[in-house]
Amino acid sequence: MTDYAGDVTVKQCWEALKSDPTALLVDVRTEAEWTFVGMPDLTSLNKQPARISWQVYPKMETNGNFVAEVARVAPGPDRPIYFLCRSGGRSRAAAIAMTKAGYARCYNVAGGFEGDLDGGRHRGVTGGWKAAGLPWVQS
Repeated sequence: MTDYAGDVTVKQCWEALKSDPTALLVDVRTEAEWTFVGMPDLTSLNKQPARISWQVYPKMETNGNFVAEVARVAPGPDRPIYFLCRSGGRSRAAAIAMTKAGYARCYNVAGGFEGDLDGGRHRGVTGGWKAAGLPWVQS
């Protein structure tokens, strides 16, 4: 068994969410990130991302209830689950944890919501969900 099903690009994630009615997006960022940075907008797909933090703000400790919280929104170990964070690190850890918990189709969305830092040390310009022009909203 591998650590998780693998990495996908943000566009591959979008296409999977669009074509597979069972596919689920789990945004593992923090409440502050959802509020101030924005969220993927899946309303055109008649879906909503599940918001389940991998780490709990402000101490950024791993969420001890993460697996149980994901299991509540994704019953059944064969459902494809796409994990998204800021740039791909936390989401990879989440995909590995859910695979260890018996879920077979856990994907890391490489590049995340904001992507890596650009030359000016800003995110959201050179990679990730926002830079790819995928739908998103900000509160």
